[in-house]
Amino acid sequence: ASVAINPINIPLAVKMLKGTGVKVCAALAFYLGVYPPEIKEFEVRDAVKKGADELDMLMNVGALKEGRYDIVREEIEGLVKAAEGRITKVILETCLLTDEEKIKACEIAKECGADFVKTSTGFKKPGATVHDVRLMRKTVGEDMGVKAAGGIHTTEEALTMIEAGADRLGVSAGVAIIEGFK
Repeated sequence: ASVAINPINIPLAVKMLKGTGVKVCAALAFYLGVYPPEIKEFEVRDAVKKGADELDMLMNVGALKEGRYDIVREEIEGLVKAAEGRITKVILETCLLTDEEKIKACEIAKECGADFVKTSTGFKKPGATVHDVRLMRKTVGEDMGVKAAGGIHTTEEALTMIEAGADRLGVSAGVAIIEGFK
């Protein structure tokens, strides 16, 4: 669906992908997510201005863990507003959260109008797990997307995540996964 890249490379990716049907996705607040909401909103607006079609933003994990839901809510509302109708994904970094925290993050993202919740940036291990994908799907229901990302390297792993409820996969082993279907 898209190629996720650092914001500095958005103009180049827009140029290279023109006419291919592949969207440019800006990977924002990587990889710690600890910027203040107004900085995150600026980053989204800048990515949109440069041509990003989709926006993946890492939520402030520390704020969520501290119960500072107002900060998490403010940054996700800023993401959705600044995206101007583009696809928005909130990255939870599930490996750092309890199940209760994952549920709360999903609820906030859904309340704020994000399009997807996403398991991981892929920088921390283990990345996507079947348990997390199922929990996220159960929490957000069928009206919101779930993206499994991080640690998906084989066709079997990809199919397992889809069966668990993922609408999209974030992978760096796309060629190997597709080759597995042959």
